Amino acid sequence: MSTIAFIGLGNMGRPMAGFLLKAGHQLRIYARRPEVFQNEAKHLIEAGAIACSSPAEAAQGADFIITNVMGTQDVAEVLHAGSEAAIKTAKSGAICIDHSTIDPQGAKDIAAVMASKGVAYVDAPVSGGVKAATEGTLVMMMGGSDQDVAKVKEIVKNYAKTITHIGGVGHGQVAKLCNQIAQVINIQGVAESLRFAQANGADLQKVFEAISGGMAGSRMLDLMGPKMVSRDFKAGIEARLHAKDFFLVKDASTKSHLDMPALQTVAVQLEKLMASGWGYDDTSSLLKVLEA
Repeated sequence: MSTIAFIGLGNMGRPMAGFLLKAGHQLRIYARRPEVFQNEAKHLIEAGAIACSSPAEAAQGADFIITNVMGTQDVAEVLHAGSEAAIKTAKSGAICIDHSTIDPQGAKDIAAVMASKGVAYVDAPVSGGVKAATEGTLVMMMGGSDQDVAKVKEIVKNYAKTITHIGGVGHGQVAKLCNQIAQVINIQGVAESLRFAQANGADLQKVFEAISGGMAGSRMLDLMGPKMVSRDFKAGIEARLHAKDFFLVKDASTKSHLDMPALQTVAVQLEKLMASGWGYDDTSSLLKVLEA
């Protein structure tokens, strides 16, 4: 069994950490909000996890350092840039596993800093949301060396169902952003379809049933269609998280001079969604943006 530092105990991080405890690993956990230890993550401590006051404390003696935070700067802060970052105590030979969705170049930059201290890095963003994290069925995309990825798979198999090694460091992030492009543009398409039906007085439920059985059928239609039809905008996937990832792609594509017109259009819709205060609602709220 390994000693694992787990940094980031949000809605997805907590169940992932729980699976590692069940597998028998020694877990040293850190949350950027101290009150998490008294509330949401209390059960992890009761199950044997060691609560730590900083990333550096969590990383001390760890074989693996897992991060599951928000953005590129957050990952850099907890791993090497902060005053109490993990790099200050991480042992040579340890491997960082980053489940956050961040900029591919940022992942390469962070990996280079960690490598200067003898610490390896694998970017391993995930797809599937809280439901898959809770069920241990996440889809994972990895970037890193063959040797490091082989070691990491033995750890993440506890909560990931599908694991694909894409290529070198940063390529896991590329694959995750590709996932977000296809996913969110699809959600916008579902919203526009149902908005068109709505504007023409058609029964939304019957339209959904009709098109879901045809070539328009997709996982996102099956997931988002019923939510839009019933106007259930309670978050399954918070729109702000999709927006964060989508804006990453928008910036990267602009820097690379890539022509991605659908992405640009949907990014504008997400900006309107966020400006309307619906960031903590489901991304199916893209229908409400069209209605507005």
